[in-house]
Amino acid sequence: MADEFMKGLAILIVCGLGWMVLAGWYNTPGFEAAQLTGATSGAGTLYDQVAYVLRDGFFWAAVLGPVTFWLVLPAISEYRGRNAN
Repeated sequence: MADEFMKGLAILIVCGLGWMVLAGWYNTPGFEAAQLTGATSGAGTLYDQVAYVLRDGFFWAAVLGPVTFWLVLPAISEYRGRNAN
């Protein structure tokens, strides 16, 4: 069980940090403005659009990754353990 916890925690930390960096670059118009949750700044170049997709992917991986390793996989393991007999 400890390995599932660490995998979920690692995904949360890495993807959360990636999301915070990209959201800080593209969603913070000013220091006094809404930070990380402000409006996305324009369409930008191809690299900007790739970063937008990565930012959204990091967010959902940071949400769904720990849920998978902390809730779904242990529940499946418990279900298999109970029904194996």
